[in-house]
Amino acid sequence: MSFSLMPRAFRPLLAALTVLLSVTALAAPLTVQAQSQDYSQPAPADQQAILATIQAQLDAFQVDDWSRAFSFATPRLREMFGTPQNFMAMVRGGYMPVYRPQSVEFLDSRVVSGRTGQAVRFVGPDGVAVIAIYTMEKQPDGSWRIAAVQLIPTGEVSS
Repeated sequence: MSFSLMPRAFRPLLAALTVLLSVTALAAPLTVQAQSQDYSQPAPADQQAILATIQAQLDAFQVDDWSRAFSFATPRLREMFGTPQNFMAMVRGGYMPVYRPQSVEFLDSRVVSGRTGQAVRFVGPDGVAVIAIYTMEKQPDGSWRIAAVQLIPTGEVSS
């Protein structure tokens, strides 16, 4: 879905995506500063690979295949967490809408200042919607891995 076709409620996501992608992955809490609107979309093949990577991790979460889910993280994240079990504890503790979503909707992707991000709307098991901004990194072998995920509350509750 292109940004111009996104529902009005999601239009602030581009600004959030711009801010989130302009900092390094796993950075300290962000402060919003004026950002240029200098961005582009990833190449179509990269967009498809990014969506496939995220979907594959979501599929692994659904069957509690933590080793497989962990494999979609960047080497830096895998080193930081050490084991799939540590990764599992983090996901279950802070990313329940991603771990057990009622619904998933892939939104926009952007390249901002050389960093690639993908927005995904999740409705969690509690019915509360969030936008997840995935920071993606292309690996030397050409594959895409997840470097960070930032959840942004939408204030929406599904019935």
